[in-house]
Amino acid sequence: MSVLKKELVDRISEDLDIQKQDVAVAVDIILESMAEALSDGRRVELRGFGSFSTRNRKARQTMNPRTGIMMDIGERKTIHFTMSKSLKDSLITEKG
Repeated sequence: MSVLKKELVDRISEDLDIQKQDVAVAVDIILESMAEALSDGRRVELRGFGSFSTRNRKARQTMNPRTGIMMDIGERKTIHFTMSKSLKDSLITEKG
């Protein structure tokens, strides 16, 4: 089950009693700022939630499962998420 951006906007709007359009603009600005920072190679840290950073994945060869043909996949950047200790602890206590 996914949480959509619209659901986040609705929740923030209700909790803070702010118009949804204003909240949507703020959420867009936050996400754009995070994307820019990651594109620049910077780390994004949200205390109490976690941090996002970029990592380089090496070039590799793999087989296309549909055709069986070997393919070359070039080096690329990916986003890595590390959850905060408090988030990790809350997930453990929910399970246990």
